[in-house]
Amino acid sequence: MMVDLADLERNLGVRFDHPDRLRAALVHRSYVAEHPDAVHNERMEFLGDAVLQLVVTVYLFGYHPELSEGEMAKVRAGLVNGIELAEVAREVELGDHLVLGRGEQASRGREKESILADAMEAVIAAIYLDQGLDGARRFIVERWADRLEARVAAPGKRDYKTRLQEASAQDGKRPRYRVTEVGPDHDKIFTAVVDIEGEIVGEGTGRSKKEAEQSAAARALERWLT
Repeated sequence: MMVDLADLERNLGVRFDHPDRLRAALVHRSYVAEHPDAVHNERMEFLGDAVLQLVVTVYLFGYHPELSEGEMAKVRAGLVNGIELAEVAREVELGDHLVLGRGEQASRGREKESILADAMEAVIAAIYLDQGLDGARRFIVERWADRLEARVAAPGKRDYKTRLQEASAQDGKRPRYRVTEVGPDHDKIFTAVVDIEGEIVGEGTGRSKKEAEQSAAARALERWLT
């Protein structure tokens, strides 16, 4: 089992001293079912979750002394979850590098939120094991800081994407986003479309992918909840 890691390392912004640690983080249980000598990444997921929780907690404790224990807990819970982990996984194109069994590959496992989220935790563990806590902290802060600050600005509020996710989940449905961009690098405009089970329910624009998705989710909520 050999995986070319150069692109993934570039996307992560981390050059591993021991690439096998990153390679180990990419192995899903479905692959091990077909290759008994392989080792899946679930122990690394456990470690990565703990590292992510610690870094986020220390960040909030150090940079936001105005937050109470309860407010810090709300912010952390809103950021350390499968939805956010899967989003970061998509940003670094993690799905393209996962080692899956044939069944999961056939069922589009590379796009499944739960598989992406779990693998992202395992990758955080790999960074921690290879680069130490400082390296893991740098990666997490780079990828989560904007999300954290947005939550801190209104810790009692849920963003539009989360609210749409929760509203649609009541009917057993899940929103999906498609984002396009136009314009030069210094002046890009992003357009997001959100659909639920193939039906477009919202569209929005913004100066970033996240802003466009939030705008689309807001429009979708207006429709979904009326």
